Amino acid sequence: MTYAEILIRKGKRMAAAYVQAECNTAKAEPSKSPQHLNALLDHLLHPEKPINDQDAIDWCRWLVGGGRSYDDFAANVRQYDNTAMCGLVWTADFVAFRCRTCGISQCMSLCVDCFKFGNHEGHDYNMFKSQAGGACDCGDASVMKESGFCSQHHGANQPKKPVSPPPELMCVAENMVPRIILRLVQHLRVNTVHSSLHIPADQAPERYEKAIEMADRLLKLLHDFSSLGAAMRTVLTKALLDNESYFRLTNVNEDSEYASFMRRSNEFYDDALQSLPNPDPPREFQDCPALTAQLQHRNFLEELVFWMVKYEFPEKLVCLLLKMLPDPEYKEAFTRSFVLHYSRVSMMLVRSSNSDKLSNRVVHVSVQLFSNEELALAMTESLSLLHIMVSSLKNMMTLVLVPMEVNAPSGATGRGHMVVDCSKHVMKNHCYWPLVSDLNNVLSHPPIAYRFMGDNTLLTLWFDFLKMLQGMNLNVRVIGPHIEFEPNTYYASFSGELEASASPMWALVSHTKNGISREFSENTIRHCLRAIREWMEAMGDNSVMVR
Repeated sequence: MTYAEILIRKGKRMAAAYVQAECNTAKAEPSKSPQHLNALLDHLLHPEKPINDQDAIDWCRWLVGGGRSYDDFAANVRQYDNTAMCGLVWTADFVAFRCRTCGISQCMSLCVDCFKFGNHEGHDYNMFKSQAGGACDCGDASVMKESGFCSQHHGANQPKKPVSPPPELMCVAENMVPRIILRLVQHLRVNTVHSSLHIPADQAPERYEKAIEMADRLLKLLHDFSSLGAAMRTVLTKALLDNESYFRLTNVNEDSEYASFMRRSNEFYDDALQSLPNPDPPREFQDCPALTAQLQHRNFLEELVFWMVKYEFPEKLVCLLLKMLPDPEYKEAFTRSFVLHYSRVSMMLVRSSNSDKLSNRVVHVSVQLFSNEELALAMTESLSLLHIMVSSLKNMMTLVLVPMEVNAPSGATGRGHMVVDCSKHVMKNHCYWPLVSDLNNVLSHPPIAYRFMGDNTLLTLWFDFLKMLQGMNLNVRVIGPHIEFEPNTYYASFSGELEASASPMWALVSHTKNGISREFSENTIRHCLRAIREWMEAMGDNSVMVR
């Protein structure tokens, strides 16, 4: 009999107690590995078995408890939850609150309970129904003032509970969680190209939605784990960020049926990477990691972020990744991974057949990351976040450029100037909105706004983008037959001007109110004048010289 068969015959409770003792011994003696647990997981989580097998999920719940029921295990783990933040994640149509008196970031939001148990009497607040989803910021001093924290979340001032749970409590989870995440990754790899779902390849959103639905029970198990508090989130974070275990579990060098499956899954994974190419970056950004053509994932988190983008931000996967944000190490790593995939997000927005839905889901993620000034500034310095955002926005608009058809001054035609075509999908369906929203969000932080206005390369890129909006959708008087249906491109033009041009401008202007900003203001104006001069030259008007 195999190890798995022996343990299965013992029953769930006895088998769970046995593997806990084995894992505890292995933790004390690193040279030993929990062979019986690994054999049982090989059987329960075999990739050829249905991922939504209820019996396998029940086994996982018993195993992680080490012989106790899952409810008893969960209650015990929660005793070691020392997190200072709420972090409740919600989706669209959830009722939440925003307090402008307590908010440091304009995007802060509170769940009903945290608002109710906080002191907001006499404050400037409003209740709203979330359109894109969100997460509760109570306890996060980088987003809201500590005076607005509720009685349950006191941030850094919260009485500290025991930091670390006893080793025997979490030892099975530490060995199990990487295998459960691997099973999810295997499923995502195979079903991005596999035909077993009986859905045509050209119906990608439906195929992706079905694949996520098939993994519902496994995703719920991971959701339940993340809800147990800081102790379990630490285990999940370690599994998601461990480069060594990711390489070992995804690269199996042996002669077996399982190894053959993993080699096929790696091929599917490589095909998926090739299907989501990056636009060619400007020459000056060739060395920017987030704008390079080749993606190289080092751990499970980076690959899961890739699948989140590839599968068009499925709600259950997005919420799982967001529920982990109260862990500081995870939050920084997740933000870094998201920035590295940001330019691919812009391409998915262009491709999507349901850009409104996808836009909301993108902002659901990005608003949680870029509202934190310290984190957004770190991404700006280490990964050139501002350059990625503006470059992605410009690349998106480049796809819909047309010559400007109008008689310019001095008898020129204006054909040297290219403008966006407001009848195209990108403009008509506001595909650019998430990128502009994110840009406005990061520009709300003064240090980042000053970096924007002080960077000559970035300002050149930005004003080159703005020139694409100058002269778009011109009104032309037509004399002749009656036009039965007036085009509605004027709405796309108006929205583009307001959202993509005016809003970032006012975000920058809001920081130019003191002596510190004078040199940045002057630098921005110089670039603006240069752009005006170049635009006029492209229009064929050399009579006006702007210095």
